Parts: sequence; structure tokens; C-alpha cells
Amino acid sequence: MKIEYKDIILRDMTEADIEDDIRWNTVETDWANWDAPWESLPDLLTFNPEEYRKKELEKLAKPKDKIRWGFEIETANGEHIGAVSSYMMNENFEWIPAKDIKPGDKVFRAVGISICESSFCEKGFGTKALAAFINYYFENGEEEIFTQTWSGNIRMIKCAEKLGFEECRRKKDLRLVRGEHYDGLTFRLNKEKFYSYYNK
Repeated sequence: MKIEYKDIILRDMTEADIEDDIRWNTVETDWANWDAPWESLPDLLTFNPEEYRKKELEKLAKPKDKIRWGFEIETANGEHIGAVSSYMMNENFEWIPAKDIKPGDKVFRAVGISICESSFCEKGFGTKALAAFINYYFENGEEEIFTQTWSGNIRMIKCAEKLGFEECRRKKDLRLVRGEHYDGLTFRLNKEKFYSYYNK
């Protein structure tokens, strides 16, 4: 599957992407300072390229979900620069594994983004990629979209606000990053504001 929007492309993962992912987990790792660093940074310390390659090849061999959980991000010039992803939250805005969701459960979809090639950060690619991803979910029947970050991730907060996200929950001092406490933030998307951005 491929989605084109302005000068970015969202697409399914390919085998060639695996080597980029390995580089982003061993050499080009600045993204991990911003994308849930309380998880990402410890994961880098135990990252095993061979195990990762094996696991990803196995995933690629399986049939894809009809509604995708994420896409790779590519520029119009064919440069692979990161990925968008999503997960489900319960009524308390806490992550819930898809396998644990029961019929009738009230759940919400949250979206996220990682621009892993640092030379492409702060140039608008992430905002456009997330916009295309959100529109994909609206076209596939989602009614509400959320995103979550921490108060120290100013770039993500600016991206979210540009797309029409509005803060709906703040958990004080939820995250400890580099010795400092930061708030956990949850944002709900305002559809009217979103389409004002998306259709520009």
C-alpha cells in the first residue's frame, strides 16, 4: 500500500528498510532522545541487529492487516526517513494491546511518528506524514484520533498543534528524562482544524 501527500509517501515496509532500521538503532540514534526516551534509550543498549533482522523478515512474510498499524515514510525523492505508527488506548488513555480488546470496549486510536534521519528533522516532513496517516484512518472509519507525548518534546507538541490536536489530559511529572521530570500529555484531534491544515 502507498499513500502520497504533498512531497511525502507513506508505504508498507520492505526488506531494504531493515538495514535502515538497524542503522537507526546503532549509529543514527538521536531520534531516541525524543521518541519515548524512557523506553527507546534502554532498548538501544540491548539492540541485537541479527535478532532484529530475523524478526522483521518473519513479519514481512506474514499477510498484512487490512487496516495498517503503521507505514514507512519516504520523501518524493525516494529517501527513507522514518515511520508513522499507531496503537490503541483505553478510557484512561493508557496503551492496551490489540489482542486484549473485547467487543464493546471503549478504545481510542493514538498516532505517533519518528523521523529517524536527523537531517530531515524540523523541515515539515513529519507533520505532513502524520497528516497523511491521520487522513488514512478517517477514510477507514475512525471517528477520533489522539496523540501522546511528553512536555519536553517541543517539536512534537508544535507538530500536534499545527495539525489541530488540542491537549485533553496532562499527568504531572509522569516522565523522568535525563534527570528531570516532565508531564505526560494526551491530545485529541479537532477535525475542523485538521482539515483546515490538510486541505491547504
